[in-house]
Amino acid sequence: MRESIPGLVAGHFRRGDDYSVRRPEGADSWLLAYTLGGRGYFRTPAEQSSCSEGDLILLRKDVAHEYGTAKGEQWHFMWCHFARLPHTGLLPEKELLNVPLSGTFRRRALRSFRLLLQDARERGAYGLLRCENHLGALLLLAASQLGDRVDPRVAAVLRVLASRMEEELRIEDLARIAALSPSRLSHLFKEQTGRTILETLAEMRLEQAALLLAHAGRLPSEAAAEVGFRSYNHFAALFRRRFGVSPSAYRTDSARLSEGDFQRLT
Repeated sequence: MRESIPGLVAGHFRRGDDYSVRRPEGADSWLLAYTLGGRGYFRTPAEQSSCSEGDLILLRKDVAHEYGTAKGEQWHFMWCHFARLPHTGLLPEKELLNVPLSGTFRRRALRSFRLLLQDARERGAYGLLRCENHLGALLLLAASQLGDRVDPRVAAVLRVLASRMEEELRIEDLARIAALSPSRLSHLFKEQTGRTILETLAEMRLEQAALLLAHAGRLPSEAAAEVGFRSYNHFAALFRRRFGVSPSAYRTDSARLSEGDFQRLT
């Protein structure tokens, strides 16, 4: 079963060991997969992982990859290709992330994926927004499950960045939240996430701005202000560097993330 709306395609598969997908050039989308039973595998140039019941896999966009059913197995899984969400900034910056869910997290993941598949049948902005909410919930589940692997002070700062990105956040204020000196927080954050605090905040803001431009009808200046950029020129320069086009061009060219572009992903 597969459901799709512009910018998102999701499905629920049972596949034998003849199932495999190879994309040497990667894909212009993220992939989230949740295993319900059996066993599958994922490979990228830097990572490889098997997945079994309760495993939530996140594969980054633009990364060469292969995935499929493990030899001699059946693989029962739900999946979703999606354009982008700011919640990905809460997770480690790896090509491939496998998060084994436990207890109530499994039940919540199953519920969110079922709702995602249901809402993907609805055309229009409201269906997409609900799907993005379900995806956000799944990514937050992964971040919560990984919480014990990430220093709690860094996790606290990540939560603040995601929930208050539109505010003028200073390193000194974040350091007080983490009960660390600004220099110690900056070092620990980079060590744990692979990026600086300012890089992470800018990435979250840009991802959210792209969503507002493509799906919420915002003008570029409105999107920039809504996510926390004080200078439109600075926003436009970062946006072009990140997405390869100006905010205005991205808004008018959002058809590149249409349903047709996602049909080839399965």
